[in-house]
Amino acid sequence: MTSPIKIDIWSDIACPWCYIGKRHLESGIAALGDDAPDVEVEYHSYELSPDTPVDYAGSTVEFLAHRKGLPVTQVEQMLERVTGIAAQAGLSYDFDTVVHTKTLNAHELLHFAKEHGLQLELSERLFRAYFTEGRHVGRIDELVELAAEVGLDADAAREALESGRYGEAVQADIAQAGAYGVQGVPFFVFDGKYGVSGAQPAEVFSQVLTQVAGERDGAAA
Repeated sequence: MTSPIKIDIWSDIACPWCYIGKRHLESGIAALGDDAPDVEVEYHSYELSPDTPVDYAGSTVEFLAHRKGLPVTQVEQMLERVTGIAAQAGLSYDFDTVVHTKTLNAHELLHFAKEHGLQLELSERLFRAYFTEGRHVGRIDELVELAAEVGLDADAAREALESGRYGEAVQADIAQAGAYGVQGVPFFVFDGKYGVSGAQPAEVFSQVLTQVAGERDGAAA
C-alpha cells in the first residue's frame, strides 16, 4: 500500500486567495472521484504583512490602499472581483467586516492544532472566522474560542499561545518558503517536488495529482 501524496501548503489566514485555493484544491481532488489518490495535507506558516499591528484601526479598503499605494476606487474594484471569485468557489466573503490583524498567533495555533491532528479543521475555521464572520483572529481569547470549536482543549491552546512555544516552528516555515523562493501565497508543493503557485483552477490540481500518482505507479512497476 503506497503512502499518501503529501501536499504542503504555504498560506496565511489573512490571504483571500489562500481560502479560494483551498477550495479549488478540494474540488480538484473531488473531481477525480474514485481515481483520486490518497493525500495528506499540511499547512505551513507565511505572514503576508508581518508589520500589521494586532489591533489595526481601519477598513480593508484603507488597509490595502495604504499598503499597495493604490487609489481607493481601484482597491474597491479588486475586492469586488475577489468576492465574486470566492462566491464561485462557494465562499461568502464580507470585506466590510474583516478585522485586519497580525496573524502570527493564528499560525502558532495552527502548529498546536497540527500536533493534535486538527490542523485542517482549524485552518477552515480560521478562514471562515476571518473572511465571513468578522472575527478578530489576532487576539488570544478569540483564537482559544475558535480552537475549542474544532475540538481542541481550550486551556492547552491558551497555554500554547501565551508561552509562544510554537514561534520557532512558524519562523522555520517562513524560512523554508524563502528557501523555495516563494514570493506569495498560496503555494502548494506536491510530493516534495512539484510547486504550484496561486489559487489555480480545480482542474490544474486534478492534473498535478494525476501526474504525481502516475509517476508513482510507473516507478513502482
